[in-house]
Amino acid sequence: MKSGFVNIIGNPNVGKSTLMNALVGERLSIITSKAQTTRHRIMGIVNGDGFQIVYSDTPGVLKPNYKLHESMMKFVNGALRDADVILYVTDTVEQPDKHVDFLEKIKQTDIPVLLIINKIDLTDPEHLEQLVEWWHKMLPQAKVVPVSAIQSFNIGGLFDRIVELLPEGEPYYPEDALTDRTMRFFASEIIREKIFLNYDKEVPYSTEVVIESYKETSTIDRISALIYCSRQSQKGIIIGHRGQMLKKVGTEARIELEKFLGKKVYLELHVKVGDEWRNNEKMLDNFGYNPE
Repeated sequence: MKSGFVNIIGNPNVGKSTLMNALVGERLSIITSKAQTTRHRIMGIVNGDGFQIVYSDTPGVLKPNYKLHESMMKFVNGALRDADVILYVTDTVEQPDKHVDFLEKIKQTDIPVLLIINKIDLTDPEHLEQLVEWWHKMLPQAKVVPVSAIQSFNIGGLFDRIVELLPEGEPYYPEDALTDRTMRFFASEIIREKIFLNYDKEVPYSTEVVIESYKETSTIDRISALIYCSRQSQKGIIIGHRGQMLKKVGTEARIELEKFLGKKVYLELHVKVGDEWRNNEKMLDNFGYNPE
């Protein structure tokens, strides 16, 4: 039996969450075109004949501006330490030497590293060859694997390499486990995704979603959620004229939740100002940004 932790690390917007979802075969991580969408470490568990892979999606590497960012980087650094296999994700678009100081940490680890060049559907063979050569020089210990997560190209080949690198060991989770997260967490993430998709500039980055109540029945789940924002001026933007924007976010989130759960959902949203919550340690603890 082989089992291990395969942690997905990289800069913002390179497709880590899309890759995680492709590897797990389930939509566990939210995806938008905006950077820093992922804030938590999210596990996805894959069981097969003779193996268990515990994937972790992590926030993008960044230089912290808020205590929130410091907590996000704790998730990233924790994932760098406790992995059995590291998937360092880059793409064909970003500057490869971005956050070169973090690359030094990858260089110094003795954990097996697979260097994933994502979004190869957006480039040509010549540019890809140059990138592969650059990464061979930068991380000589890593195996370079080009993929397109969004088109599921070479995901099977990547999966085979991951299984090869897994250490021998017993499973960490029951065979029917898919994730370590609760339905409350996924409900809050789906609502947060719709906020990222519907608002511009600073507003999505200034919001956090808290599930106040979650009542399950066999036919319908009743969910009440609170959207925190940093300033009073943002509250009006989130609600919109006559509540139209909040209604739009609620409708889109409810439809997504019904697909995710396979049953009806009643969703209620409210907005509250949490003054500069991104620098408030007590609020960050309450929101789950407290990795040990």
